[in-house]
Amino acid sequence: MSVLDWIVLTCTLLAIVVYGIYKSRGTQNIQGYLLGNQSLPWYHVFLSVMATQASAITFLSAPGLAYSTGMGFVQFYFGLPLAMILLSITFVPAFHRLKVYTAYQFLEERFDLKTRALTAFLFLIQRGLSTGITIYAPSIILSIILNIDTTYTTIFIGGLVIIYTVYGGTKAVSYTQLLQMSIIFSGLFVAGCMVVHLLPKDVSFSNALHIAGNMGRTKAIDFSFDWHNQYSVWSGLIGGFFLQLSYFGTDQSQVGRYLTGASVGESRLGLLANGLVKIPMQFLILLIGVLVFSFYQYKQPPLFFNSYELNKLEKSPYRNELEQIKIDYKKAFDEKQMYVQQLNEQLNDDNAQQLSGTRELLQAADGKVKAIRTRVVDLMLINDPHADTNDNNYIFLSFVTKYLPQGLVGLLIAIIFLASMGSTASGLNSLASTTVVDIYKRLVSKGGSDQQYLSASRWFTVGWGVFCIGMALYASKLGNLIEAVNILGSLFYGTILGVFIVAFYLRMVQGRAVFWAAVITELVVMAIWIFTNIAFLWLNVVGCLLVAIISYLIQLLAEKSR
Repeated sequence: MSVLDWIVLTCTLLAIVVYGIYKSRGTQNIQGYLLGNQSLPWYHVFLSVMATQASAITFLSAPGLAYSTGMGFVQFYFGLPLAMILLSITFVPAFHRLKVYTAYQFLEERFDLKTRALTAFLFLIQRGLSTGITIYAPSIILSIILNIDTTYTTIFIGGLVIIYTVYGGTKAVSYTQLLQMSIIFSGLFVAGCMVVHLLPKDVSFSNALHIAGNMGRTKAIDFSFDWHNQYSVWSGLIGGFFLQLSYFGTDQSQVGRYLTGASVGESRLGLLANGLVKIPMQFLILLIGVLVFSFYQYKQPPLFFNSYELNKLEKSPYRNELEQIKIDYKKAFDEKQMYVQQLNEQLNDDNAQQLSGTRELLQAADGKVKAIRTRVVDLMLINDPHADTNDNNYIFLSFVTKYLPQGLVGLLIAIIFLASMGSTASGLNSLASTTVVDIYKRLVSKGGSDQQYLSASRWFTVGWGVFCIGMALYASKLGNLIEAVNILGSLFYGTILGVFIVAFYLRMVQGRAVFWAAVITELVVMAIWIFTNIAFLWLNVVGCLLVAIISYLIQLLAEKSR
């Protein structure tokens, strides 16, 4: 990066941290540290909820996912608006009425302590693993910029966020997320415009989309029903509805955000605004990835987007083989570009007769390019069996650092850092609040002072931060980060949601029945994930329904045996 980029990056990050610490000064009790004194307006709630969900993973991995596989991932969010409506009707007023710090306090009042502890424990496992992945995402950026191993950058980023979260608590998180999302929206708009601007002069925006469409990147809607299809209208509407309902209704990282609302109305407005804005926002982020794909049909992309791993190979005993691969790659790309130009001309001439034949030739040429990239990956593994061979998360970052003008590069990288800080801080804050309120305060130190619980919250934030850094060091093995974090959530969200659905709607079911139903269901969900290839979104449906059915049956048997 240039000196100007470093100045923009440093000043933006410092401004955010100082602003958050300033706005959160005076936090003296656990109410202020965990809930921000429940004083925030709806737009704070809305931006805080969105910022927690839109981590660095969104801005690194989503464009890379669209680049590699197309726009289909947007269907993942189709169930979100319906989930926001149900949450606003049911969950939000209940949580506000009970004046809870965490969602799981409600479960003890409805069932018993062991059900509350089990559900909180499942959340802690899931959120701890997922937060580790959000720490890893920005470490990729630093590793590329500084050309060092992600181990060192992961430890640095994790340590920075721990300090930031420990000092300010929820109020620092919420206030900085307001500013973060304003910068993020602006930066994404500029990035999208720049991608279009960098296309060749004779390539229109429409033609760029047509080129991407002819190579299978613009199909956003799939109405086919297949249990194994990860992204379709049905998996998004049904499986996505259950996932989003659980994420926003039972995951403390989100519940903690809208519990900061000054009233039930403010919290509801914040959630409903998120439901309206999230799908268009995610569509535009994926569209940026598709446009980057179109750009790289005219400009030769890197042989491998993870420059750190490629540099290792260039310095290895296999550098001669790599040089030959580079020569073959250049020839294959030149051949593909010839067909891209032909397709572009036929689109301008509206020559439908020739389009079909050129499309087939282009797809065959693209297959040759992919085969050569596979040779690079194989060579990397021969040189280093532990090499990170998935460069999907590096695609957008590579484009930004190479082609965008000075100053804008620093701003966009700052955006990704800000997104990471917001979501990671929310995750750590929710882990600490759940541990203190649902475990420490109820099972370890029941009669402690408010100051003792505030101190414990800060120490648990540090402890969970260290755990998440450990998870982040493993995250490179998980493939595309935005998929990995949602798969991890789907392993637990269905069970957790099922417990809450029973609590709200099956009034006859008691604590013992729902506790054992949750244990059995979680084992079944894990077995399905390990031994089948069912699309992960359906795990949320299976988990929720199994808890409801099994708990109902156990309760019936218990009453008959009396």
